[in-house]
Amino acid sequence: MAAAVGRLSLWLTSRVYVDRDRASRVTASYLCWRQQRYCCFSRTIAAATRQYSSDSRDDLKVRYLDGEDAGIVVVGINRPKAKNSISKNLVNMMFEAVEDIKKNNKVRSVILSSLVPGIFCAGADLKERAKMHQSEVGPFVSKARALVTELDNLSVPTIAAIDGAALGGGLEMALACDIRIASSSAKMGLVETKLAIIPGAGGTQRLPRIIGVSLAKELIFTARIVDGKEAGCLGLVNHSVEQNDSGDAAYLYALELARQINPQGPIAVRMAKLAINQGIEVDLSTGLAIEEACYAQVIPTKDRLEGLAAFKEKRRPHYKGE
Repeated sequence: MAAAVGRLSLWLTSRVYVDRDRASRVTASYLCWRQQRYCCFSRTIAAATRQYSSDSRDDLKVRYLDGEDAGIVVVGINRPKAKNSISKNLVNMMFEAVEDIKKNNKVRSVILSSLVPGIFCAGADLKERAKMHQSEVGPFVSKARALVTELDNLSVPTIAAIDGAALGGGLEMALACDIRIASSSAKMGLVETKLAIIPGAGGTQRLPRIIGVSLAKELIFTARIVDGKEAGCLGLVNHSVEQNDSGDAAYLYALELARQINPQGPIAVRMAKLAINQGIEVDLSTGLAIEEACYAQVIPTKDRLEGLAAFKEKRRPHYKGE
C-alpha cells in the first residue's frame, strides 16, 4: 500500500500539463469514451433493475408536465409511512425513472421533490436494512451509490426541492443535483457517523466540492443537522425560502427556476452543464479544451441559427433541441 501511494504521489508531482491542441484531442476522445461507458453502464443497470419485483408502484410518482411547462419532469418520492426512506424498491423505481428521462430528448429539466409534507428523504430505510444479512448491505449501498451517480450524470439540469428533512442518503441525492432549493424550516445533514458508518452514496466527495473541505469535515464528523437558513449561508443550497402554509415553498421556487431554464437552447444548456462538470475536475488548460469541444457541438445546430434569427427579428426564439 505504501509503495502504491508513493508511486501515485510521484506521478502527481511529476505530472506535466499537455499543450492546448493535444488537450483538445485528449478531451474529445475522453468525452466519446465517457459517453460510451455510461451508455453501457446504464444498460447494465436497467437490466439489473428489471430482475426485482416492485413492492409498491406508489413509492415514486413521475410527472411529465405539459403545456407551457412541457419539458419539465417532476420526480416525487412518496413513502409517507417510511418518511421517504430509501428502500430497495425505491432505488429500483428511481433507476427506471432516470433511464426513461435519459431516453427522452424532450426533457429540459428535472425537479426531485417529495410528495410527503415535512420530509424530503430520511435516508436509508433502517427497518429494511436491519433485516438484511451482512452480505447484502455492501451490494445495496453500491447500488444506491450507482443511482446517485446516474442522477448526477443526467445531461439536463436537475433541481432538488427540499421542503423537509433531507438526511443521510436523502441529502446525498440532493447533493447530486445541480441546484438545491430549501425551505427555511428544512433540516439537512449527513448523520451517518451517529450509526458508526460514513456517507456511502457520494456524500464524502460531493459535500466538500460544494461547501469546501473544512466545513464538510465539520458537518460529517459531528453529524450536525442544519436548517434551510444555515444551509443557505454555508452554500449547501442555492436558495433558502420561507415555508408557506401548504408546505411546498421550495418546490414552487424550483418550478419557477425550471420555467426560467425552459426557454433557453436545450443543447446549449446540456453542453454548458457538461463543460462545467468535467472542467471543474481538471486543470484550467484541459478545462478550456473541454469547453472548446462542447462549444463545437452547438455550432452546427439549428437552434443556434434560430437564436441568431430571433435576435435579428427581435422576437422570442423557438428552440427544438436540434
